[in-house]
Amino acid sequence: MKKSVRLYINGTVQGVFYRLFVKDNAEKLNVKGFVRNLEDGRIEVFLEGDSELVNQMTELCKKGPKHSQIRDVQIKPERFQDLKTFKILHI
Repeated sequence: MKKSVRLYINGTVQGVFYRLFVKDNAEKLNVKGFVRNLEDGRIEVFLEGDSELVNQMTELCKKGPKHSQIRDVQIKPERFQDLKTFKILHI
């Protein structure tokens, strides 16, 4: 079963390689989507793929890399878009 979610991550997430952490793990799990910094200091992550893999990726996003401090994660279900890659986007 396919699943898509959008995450908004709040905390110490910029400047700690959070986007690269998300991209590397998404590629390992074969999850597609994107990650980007938002102007308000949060990170936006769009994930889609096999439901179980998206769930695993969501848990990794909640934890983050070594020096991140995640305070809050908002999760919103999204419509499946059948993306082909995982990208780091820039505003």
